Amino acid sequence: MRVNRILLSTALVVVALVIQVSVLARLHLPGAVPDLLLLTVLGLALVYGHTGGALIGFGAGLLADLAPPADHAAGRYALVLCVIGYLAGLARPETGRLKSATGPMAVVVVAALGSTLLYAGVGALVGDTAARHVGLGGLLFTSALYDLLLAPFVVPGIMALARRAENDPLAETGAAAQATDISSGWLSGGTGLRIGEQKNGLRVKAARARVARAGRIKGVKRL
Repeated sequence: MRVNRILLSTALVVVALVIQVSVLARLHLPGAVPDLLLLTVLGLALVYGHTGGALIGFGAGLLADLAPPADHAAGRYALVLCVIGYLAGLARPETGRLKSATGPMAVVVVAALGSTLLYAGVGALVGDTAARHVGLGGLLFTSALYDLLLAPFVVPGIMALARRAENDPLAETGAAAQATDISSGWLSGGTGLRIGEQKNGLRVKAARARVARAGRIKGVKRL
């Protein structure tokens, strides 16, 4: 991942985690808690693709596992968000821009349901049966509902920031220079280096011609 991606992703993940722990978790809503961290990972994955989504999801989940007041095994939510970020990145359009809101909303609903099921499944493997006591059906419904209501205010803004961070002026200048070199090479019938060689050859020939003319005029023997 490039430096601008890492910096932007880290900042967004930290802000989302702070808001989720300090604000959303204290609302005491029935059922699940709105998962702002999940929506942040989804927004970044829809721009950066499956590889970036998996890396961001793993880092965000691990940070959530270690941040207080976490009451589960470290690495549990990291695994969940890693898988969700990878799968969400597969839905990224080739241009990085979405033509309608139907696709992202469908991704949010599937991710909310999938993350809840995966989190409960991993918990069952390690002996955590809290999801059974709370009611898995209620958690699935409320998590999908809360995330779907929160998504229009989060996902488009994160995607816009991620796309804007991709517009690196230095990278564009380098790409333009490279394109110029390549076009010069095509015009010369080969590579850009051949143009330089031809120019140097012409200069040498011109210099030799001048020396020859001077020798013929002044009667100096040309070495």
